[in-house]
Amino acid sequence: MPSFDVVSEINLQELDNALNQTRKEVETRFDLKQTKSEIREEGEKKEKAFLLVSDTDFTIKQVGDVFTTKLIKRGIPLENVKFEKIEPGPDGRVKQLVKLQQGIPVEKAKELVKLIKDLKLKVQASIQADQVRISGKKKDDLQDCIAALRQQKLGLALQYVNFRE
Repeated sequence: MPSFDVVSEINLQELDNALNQTRKEVETRFDLKQTKSEIREEGEKKEKAFLLVSDTDFTIKQVGDVFTTKLIKRGIPLENVKFEKIEPGPDGRVKQLVKLQQGIPVEKAKELVKLIKDLKLKVQASIQADQVRISGKKKDDLQDCIAALRQQKLGLALQYVNFRE
């Protein structure tokens, strides 16, 4: 029976490249050189996050813009990147947490399964950890399902992998 998986993943190598390019630009850019701005990695691979630290709100927004630009150039979807509120740090500087979403959360997966059932196609959807597997008897039904899911705005960048016949 044909099937495919719906996942929400970030290419970690490209993320690392974007991070290194951002650090390099922040160190060499004239208007950011004297601000003591930095990006620190936080969390594990699954719960990846970054901490932006700078002198003022204005410079931290500039560092965030540089990071966002590098992510876009590297093909990392911004739907999976969440910038938290800018907060004052303990040393008089400001900090901002940037969280990355890897995988489909359970509530989004349930929403995705409900959406697939509402399509009235002859396919079955099942939640498997942080991905959703969709299977059906006809390849055309699966392709229609992919086309319908691409039209939806779920707040996550979805990829369709492991298409099997």
